Amino acid sequence: MDKKVSIIGGGLAGCEAAYQIAKRGIKVDLYEMKPEKFSPAHSNKDLAEIVCSNSFKSNLHTNACGLLKEELRLLDSLLIKIADETAVPAGQALAVDREEFSKKVTKNIEENPNITIIRKEVGKNKEISLMDLAQKGIVIIATGPLSSDSLSEEIQELTGENDLHFYDAAAPIVYKDSINMNIAFFGNRYEQERKKDEDVDEWKKKRHNQEKSYINLPMNKEEYEKFWNELVNAQVVELHEFEKREIFEGCMPVEVMAKRGIDTLRYGPLKPMGFTDPRTGYRPYALVQLRQDNKDATIYNIVGFQTNLKYGEQKRVFRMIPGLENAEFAKYGVMHRNTFINSTKLLDNHYRMLKNNNMYFAGQITGVEGYVESISSGLVAGINASMQILNKDLISFSEYTMIGALSKYISTPNDKFQPMNANYGILPELEGKKISDKKLKYEKMSDRALNYIIITKC
Repeated sequence: MDKKVSIIGGGLAGCEAAYQIAKRGIKVDLYEMKPEKFSPAHSNKDLAEIVCSNSFKSNLHTNACGLLKEELRLLDSLLIKIADETAVPAGQALAVDREEFSKKVTKNIEENPNITIIRKEVGKNKEISLMDLAQKGIVIIATGPLSSDSLSEEIQELTGENDLHFYDAAAPIVYKDSINMNIAFFGNRYEQERKKDEDVDEWKKKRHNQEKSYINLPMNKEEYEKFWNELVNAQVVELHEFEKREIFEGCMPVEVMAKRGIDTLRYGPLKPMGFTDPRTGYRPYALVQLRQDNKDATIYNIVGFQTNLKYGEQKRVFRMIPGLENAEFAKYGVMHRNTFINSTKLLDNHYRMLKNNNMYFAGQITGVEGYVESISSGLVAGINASMQILNKDLISFSEYTMIGALSKYISTPNDKFQPMNANYGILPELEGKKISDKKLKYEKMSDRALNYIIITKC
């Protein structure tokens, strides 16, 4: 077996896995089909391209994704380090300038002496096939939710699984200077209270910066109902027969959500609680939020508006939102095919195949859902591929950590397996007396997790 690892896919999981292997002195061949070929949703030649939202979700210690990021920081995750370095204001969330993020990841990977980037598509009937690489040594498949047809065919043959697809959608992005700021206002739904020992001026400055994170668009009842009516009746992109599958709840198109009832959006992404419309002095009937999408704050994405509407319909319907009547779109929302394997039948908690110890999977193709979750899987697969080559024991992360809980989730038999985000529900309950205060409970679960990570550090 070659003392080298082949990684297929230069996305978040693939780049993290490559870094973790290379830092342990092992050579890596990283295969990326861009720019030779692009998926329907990708357009940037750089590695670790972010397709949907630019948010890596909350940084809070009492948030599941916040905990996961902190675990990854303790384990020297390259991708989270670069996300921190390219962060843009987003309140309590970690959001990045997506172009700067991808450029910086690419530069780090290109300059690593142990990593060779090979810009070729891997797949059946291609110059390089998955089976060719598998015969040479350890392979990590990290092609994400947009695996090419030729590679998907090989993965199906490898796993014996016929159905590898589900679907999600990306939200549109608008230019800030096209937003009507006579209607829109800055503000963050979840403002932090000042700590007792915190300087008042510093707290005001922090709060001011936090309030710049989101642009809010208030709607009255009449405006909302007109918008809702047009949204549910708007034309969508027709899917092919093979694409007509159940859409994963976590990335449901806004028009599909709206069809569940006229008030569904008002209790979801358009909930107005925590805000006052400056024009009226009252809470709005509904509220749309826009989140900063780049470092220069020139573009904002429409939060929760993943969509499959036709481009012309997006322009027409979304311009009905007060404040967006003259909106110019930097990018329209799109729907695309996602691919994942039935990991619960195929993988162990190291993301290694049960029937082929030289084959690992990482990223959303394993059924972890989200940017940070994908990075987590790449880290685990990369570390354990390294341990295997170095003839050391593989590392199992404790189920009390978010990294370990996700690893356990995707490797535990489940007849109704669906992609999973980081959440406290997959962690074991706290021992002892039940804690009714949710925030305190999550804080203690996070403290416990980080203690296990420190013990496990490798």
